Amino acid sequence: MNLLSICFNPFCGGGGGSGGDGEGRDGLLWFRDLGKLYGSMGEYSMAVVQANQVLEDQSQIESGPFGTLVGVYDGHGGPDAARYVCDHLFRHFQDLLGQAQSVTDDHIRGAFLRTEEGFLDLVSRLWRTRPQLATVGSCCLVGVVSQRTLYVANLGDSRAVLGRKIGNTGAIAAIQLSIEHNANVEAVRKELQELHPHDPQIVVLKHGVWRVKGIIQITRSIGDVYMKDAQYNRELNGKFRLPEPINMPILTANPSIVSQPLQSNDAFLIFASDGLWEHLSNDKAVEIVHNNPRAGSAKRLIKAALQEAARKREMRYEDLKKIDKKVRRHFHDDISVIVLFLNHDQISKQGSTVSIRSALEH
Repeated sequence: MNLLSICFNPFCGGGGGSGGDGEGRDGLLWFRDLGKLYGSMGEYSMAVVQANQVLEDQSQIESGPFGTLVGVYDGHGGPDAARYVCDHLFRHFQDLLGQAQSVTDDHIRGAFLRTEEGFLDLVSRLWRTRPQLATVGSCCLVGVVSQRTLYVANLGDSRAVLGRKIGNTGAIAAIQLSIEHNANVEAVRKELQELHPHDPQIVVLKHGVWRVKGIIQITRSIGDVYMKDAQYNRELNGKFRLPEPINMPILTANPSIVSQPLQSNDAFLIFASDGLWEHLSNDKAVEIVHNNPRAGSAKRLIKAALQEAARKREMRYEDLKKIDKKVRRHFHDDISVIVLFLNHDQISKQGSTVSIRSALEH
C-alpha cells in the first residue's frame, strides 16, 4: 500500500497543499478543508489555531487497514509532552495491535501507558539538563473507528462529540462521548478526594477555579511528572514544588475508554481540544457542522469559537485576528479540531493509508 504522509505546515515545502483539498493558512490559523480517509470510509476536516508563544496543541489522523485513529493532544507547560505523544502513541498502538483481527480497549489503553512510560524515561534521562520537562504535560484524546465500532479514550478535558441524525426529520443530536477529567467537575473532585482522604488540600478553590494542589485543573494526563513522582517534585523549585512529599501519584495516565457500535444515522464526529469547548457548546458545534458543507468544517468551528471569544471581550473578530501569538493567549487558547464524516457503505473497503499531523512550530 502507498503511504500518504503529509507535513501539515504551510511553511513546509512551500505549503501549497495538494490539489483542491484547501490546505493553507490564515494568520495563526492552519487548516485542511477536506480529505479522504482510507478506503473512502469517510472524509476529514482538520484545523488548528495558535495562541501561545509556542504551539502547545498537536493532533493527528492515521487511517489504514485497521480503521482510523484520531488524536488531539492539548499540551500545557510547553509543547514537549504533546509532541512526544504525537510522535509515539500511534506507533505503540500499531505494535500492540500487531496481527490482531480487531481493535480492543486493551490495545488503546496499552498505547497510552507505553507512551507515558516512554515520556517518564525521557524526563529521567534529561533530568540534569532539562528539569523543566518534569513540569510539562498533555491532555490526550484518541478516537478509533474500526470494523463499525467507535472507541473514544481520554485523559484531561479535550472532548469528542457525535452528530447523530434524528430519523428523517433533518434534525441532529449532539452526543458527548468522552469523559472529562477536570477538577471543576464535582464528580471528578470527589473521585480525587476519595483517593487521597488524608490530604485536605488535594483540590483547592483558587480565584473561582478548582485546581489540583492549587496548580492544575486536570486530574489525568501524559507527563506532569512533578505530580506523580516524589523524587522529581522534591528537587524542583518554584510553583511546581509541593509543600508535602508525594506518597502516591496524584495524577494518572490511565484513560477512560468508551466503545459503541456505529449506527447508520451517526453522521460525523468532532474531536477538539478544550480551547474550542471554552467558547462553543456541543449543540452549537454540531449545528455548525450539520448546516454547512463538509469542506472547511474544522476551520469554520474554530472561527465560530474565535468570534465568540472576541464578543466576550467586546471586540471585533477582525481585530482579534490582528493580535499576535502569546498576547493572543489572553483571549483564547490554542485550538485543535478534527471532524470525521462517516461513510457507512464504504467502511470496510480497501485504499491508500493516510498519515497526517497538524502544524508544528516554525
